[in-house]
Amino acid sequence: MKRLMTVLAVVAAMFSHAAFAADAACEAQATEKKLSGAAKTSFIKKCEKDAAAGATSCDAKADAKKLAGAAKNSFVQKCEKDAKAEGAKASCDAQAAEKKLAGAAKNSFVKKCVADASA
Repeated sequence: MKRLMTVLAVVAAMFSHAAFAADAACEAQATEKKLSGAAKTSFIKKCEKDAAAGATSCDAKADAKKLAGAAKNSFVQKCEKDAKAEGAKASCDAQAAEKKLAGAAKNSFVKKCVADASA
């Protein structure tokens, strides 16, 4: 029972961190699209819902592969990490676009931004 509670606490912490990353990525995408008002609110709400579904889709993918125990935990962890990295890259790309960066300057900025986001 104690182990189950620990696992649930870890999973809750991962989802809250993933939710924060999704919030930032969705906000950045809305800014990149120059949305405002109700359109921005609607876009962010849908984006966050899709991001939350993506987090649970890692579990669904693991179930589809019939993974269990440590193999499932490892797979889900990597899947969520990859999804977070994808979100960070989108957010960093949007920030680079806001700053009107291009070429090597953009690549350097995005690389550092993604590294900072994963730290």
